[in-house]
Amino acid sequence: MKIRLINEGKMILFTAALGAVAGTVIWWYLKAVSVCTGLLWEKLPAAIHFAVFPVIMCAAGGLLIGLVHKYLGDYPEELPVVMGKIKQQKHYDYKPMAVMLVASFLPLVFGGSIGPEAGMTGVIAGLCCWVGDNVKYAKERQQEYSEIGEAVTLGVIFHAPLFGVFAVEEENLNADTSKILLPKPMKFVLYGIAIGAAMLVFRIFGNIFGHAGGIPRFSDVVMSWQDYVMLLVYIPAGTLLFAFFCLCEKCTGFVAGKLPLIMREIAGGILIGVIGMLLPVVLFSGEEQLAEMTGAFFRFTPWILIGVCLLKVFLTTFSIHFGFKGGHFFPVIFAAACLGFGIAMAVFPAHTADHVVFAAGVVMAATFGAQIKKPLAVTMLTLLCFPVKMIPFIFFAAVVGKWLACLFEKQSMDSKSGTALP
Repeated sequence: MKIRLINEGKMILFTAALGAVAGTVIWWYLKAVSVCTGLLWEKLPAAIHFAVFPVIMCAAGGLLIGLVHKYLGDYPEELPVVMGKIKQQKHYDYKPMAVMLVASFLPLVFGGSIGPEAGMTGVIAGLCCWVGDNVKYAKERQQEYSEIGEAVTLGVIFHAPLFGVFAVEEENLNADTSKILLPKPMKFVLYGIAIGAAMLVFRIFGNIFGHAGGIPRFSDVVMSWQDYVMLLVYIPAGTLLFAFFCLCEKCTGFVAGKLPLIMREIAGGILIGVIGMLLPVVLFSGEEQLAEMTGAFFRFTPWILIGVCLLKVFLTTFSIHFGFKGGHFFPVIFAAACLGFGIAMAVFPAHTADHVVFAAGVVMAATFGAQIKKPLAVTMLTLLCFPVKMIPFIFFAAVVGKWLACLFEKQSMDSKSGTALP
């Protein structure tokens, strides 16, 4: 009994230390991105006053990114790839960690419409695997610590601890427990300890050195019978937004595949720069831009907001396939919110302010439900922005969005198999 308590105590301390280290790495990474973005996109343009500055800046960024991809490796890997490797291979290669840091950093500061979660998840997963390979105590639990690292990364970046946990574990809720080294209750305890330590460190650094990013939050929501009826519009709209994302992925991926390295990244940078010069709000991850849009959406027509949503989705898939690689969660949050704003303004022109929050939350939940197909994780992610009393509607939208996407994918597969028959 005494030995067991000592071992559990060691495990808790080790997990807390791992979470604190992960939180430190994430905070300094995000702070560096914020500082460099401010220098390149605020102070430098103010000093030189050059009209086509965004095009030159993004093209230069594309050249640097292309050189990294050509000579150092095609990093960062997308989030599903990182998580899939840890699940299947029980390991993630940490040798190119420095390259992963640089490759994920450059697209963020050079205007790519992407978020930091993909690059950071790969770095933290690699760090956990390094610990597993080099610390004897952690070796037999390497996969579990890597999954804890994933949960910490997602939980801290999105300031939503339960999203990190459910994003990693939801698909395994019915898994064969004989294949899991740590008992489920203990594993969830360790998730809590690691994420708590990471967020504590994150908060401490934030209080000392200043803000390091975050999505704006709606403090309240007005709900009425009209909003409940509009679920019939908002949920299909969110699902269609996911379908549009898939279409853009296929188109941009096809075109990008025809171009050689470096030329692809430079071309990507030029187009990102041109779009950014005409409509700056669609550049970057969308965190600060959503805060701006939340306070100024009423200045736009519904069709402009819907157009901004579609352009943001296109630019996100374009950025990823043309070398400005990163995560898509933050940009899709921005796009879904714009779509919700636009629909609510079109349907309720006289009382828009009473309906936009509900509309944005449901559209966002349906979009992510269709995309990641983890309703609990989607609910925790969406609550990052929206009040707790929206939980039933957010969860419902995520479940229906998942169901609609699965139904569409099944019909698509059936039609393909049907055409293949003689």
